[in-house]
Amino acid sequence: MQTERNIYDITIIGGGPTGLFAAYYASLREAKVKLIESLKELGGQPAHLFPEKLIHDIPGHPQISGAQLTQNLILQSKSHKPTFVVGEEAQTVEEAYEQDGSKYYILRTDKHTHFTRTIIIATGNGAFSPRQLTLSEASQYENHTLHYFVPELQKFNNKTVAICGGGDSAIDWALMLESIAKRVYLIHRRPNFRAHESSIRAVKNSSIEILTPYVPSAIEGDGKKVSRLVINKNRTEEFKELDVDEIIVSYGFTSSFGEMRHWDLNMARGAFEVDHKFFETNRPGIFAIGDSCYYEGKIKLIASGFGEAPQAVNGALLHINPDANIAPIHSTKL
Repeated sequence: MQTERNIYDITIIGGGPTGLFAAYYASLREAKVKLIESLKELGGQPAHLFPEKLIHDIPGHPQISGAQLTQNLILQSKSHKPTFVVGEEAQTVEEAYEQDGSKYYILRTDKHTHFTRTIIIATGNGAFSPRQLTLSEASQYENHTLHYFVPELQKFNNKTVAICGGGDSAIDWALMLESIAKRVYLIHRRPNFRAHESSIRAVKNSSIEILTPYVPSAIEGDGKKVSRLVINKNRTEEFKELDVDEIIVSYGFTSSFGEMRHWDLNMARGAFEVDHKFFETNRPGIFAIGDSCYYEGKIKLIASGFGEAPQAVNGALLHINPDANIAPIHSTKL
C-alpha cells in the first residue's frame, strides 16, 4: 500500500524495561517499530532512579542492578534495529484514514508528529518525581547530602547514613549500604514496614539501627553538608538527635500520565484499563502494558510487564491484519 506518510506498525511510548522488551519482541516479529521516550536516555526508573540498586525479581537473575538490567535490555532491543526517539513527550493522538479506509494514528509530541497503525503505552505510572521531605530547610541540602535516589553507592563509603522510608526501596538501600557505610539508620513513621517479608527479616537480623515510629523533624548543618538529623517519635514530645553525614529519603514517587489522560482512555486505579487477552484499551489499536495498565489480578512487577509485552504486540499485529499469524516466536528457532 503506497502512502506519502512514513507510517509505523507499532509505536511504543516509554523506554523503560517493559517498553524496551516490547520493542525487541515487536522487531522480532518483523514489525516496523518506533519507541518514543520523554527522557533523553532510555531505561526508565531502574536507570535513572536506582541504577545501583539490586533487583531480585527478574527471571534468570538472582540479582541484577538497575543499570545492568537497562544495559542488557537496550542491547537486546537494538539487535533488530527498531527506531528510537528520545527527549520527546507524547501529547495528542487522533485517528486518520488512508484512501483504502485503513485507520492509523497521528501521534504528536512536544517536538514532532509521528504516524503509526497501533500504539503500546509502556510509560509505567507516567512522568515521575520523588516525594520530597517537607522540612523548610530540606531544599538547601538537596543534591548535596540529601538524596532522593542513589546514583553511586561508593559516595556513602564510611559515612553515617540515615534512610527515611518503610517500603522495599528504603529497606533495599539500607541492606546494600550496610557493608559500605560506617553506620546506617532506618527511620520509618510506622512500627511495621511495607516490604517483602524476606527483606524485613534481613534488615532485622542486620547491624542496621531501626528507629520506629519516628519522622524527621529538623536538619542541622552548614546548608550543604548535613551534620545532624532530628527525629520525632510519632504523637509524642520525644526527640532524638542523630549525627549523620548523608540522608536518603525514600518516600516513593508521584507520577502523571500528562496529556495522555485526555486520550479518552478508560482509567482504573490510576492506570489505563485494559482487557485480559491483549491488554488493549477501550480505543482499538491502543494498548497498555506494565505499570501503565490495570486489569483484575494485575501484579506490578517488571516480570509481569515482560509477560504482557508479547501479548500486546501480537494484539497490535492482529489489529493491523486480522489474518496475521500470532503463533509464538521462539528465539531458539531463529
